[in-house]
Amino acid sequence: MNETVKLELDEIKALSLNILTKSGFGTDHANAIAGMLATCQIDDCQSHGLFRLFMCNDTMKAGKIDGRVAPVLEHSDNAIVRVDAQDGMSLLAFEQALPVLIEKTRTHGIAAMAINRCFHFSALWPEVERLSAVGLAAMAMVPSHSWVAPAGGTRGSLGTNPLAFSWPRQGQDPFTFDFATSAFARGEIELYRRAGKPLPEGVAIDKDGQPTTDPQAAMEGAMLTFGGYKGSALSIMIELMAGPLIDDLTSLESMEYAEGAGGAPYHGEIILAFDPAQFSGGRLAANDTRAERLFADIIGQGARLPSQRRFAARARNTERGYVEIAKTLHDDLQALAAQV
Repeated sequence: MNETVKLELDEIKALSLNILTKSGFGTDHANAIAGMLATCQIDDCQSHGLFRLFMCNDTMKAGKIDGRVAPVLEHSDNAIVRVDAQDGMSLLAFEQALPVLIEKTRTHGIAAMAINRCFHFSALWPEVERLSAVGLAAMAMVPSHSWVAPAGGTRGSLGTNPLAFSWPRQGQDPFTFDFATSAFARGEIELYRRAGKPLPEGVAIDKDGQPTTDPQAAMEGAMLTFGGYKGSALSIMIELMAGPLIDDLTSLESMEYAEGAGGAPYHGEIILAFDPAQFSGGRLAANDTRAERLFADIIGQGARLPSQRRFAARARNTERGYVEIAKTLHDDLQALAAQV
């Protein structure tokens, strides 16, 4: 049985801030990143929680990111919010542009945020849930590095290309999903590698284009999209929406930009927000009731809504005041804190 270590909730952010500031991130960036990591860890989202501190440190060591730069928010009279991360992490740019996105969505009924020139490593669901928390529906998309082969292909052309969506619910946790269009998230493969576990069949190919369950061979080869050609088409759509549409890099271009260095991918992000109050033509309450009928029918037949387990983990960890992480991860984080 794997040993675990208990971390008090305030220790999650404290540990993150310690490593991030030692790595070279300024106060504003460190706080934005640490807040995201704590949110994910409290929800038992292991692949995007404290584990991601290694990528943050690697990104800084790669030498291209600016850990102290202030994002630049562009003024516009339309429904588009543009924020230039100026070669910093995406999270501070999102934090600073979020109030403007909310205001524009309330004004126009629909609005979009384009984050440009950012390094990105984080889960998307905390961002779309920030919008559903104020009554807006939202979706977010990003490319990454070209680690994923298209359906029928033999090498990486696409990113893991996650898609997230959140729908507000009165007095209840929102309906939220966040998944990579690859069959596995890149972080999950790394966790399998660290644990010495084989991957499931059908999620990766090696450098020769042959199926593999070896995590190391998968990282040297390519991942596969979920759902064959359907997942591949969805992934290509995300490349276009979060790349050329907003004047930013595709996953192929992000990989080229990295020049073999480690760390987070460099590209853009698009977030779309919708105001149900305006879209429902004055019948918001009635349409909320119709949505709830759908959710009740799904749950009533024994199915599970996306994120139910995550919300349960959040409630459990918040009530008891601590999370549990693998002792091996804790030891590695302590060693990282001592090195940086």
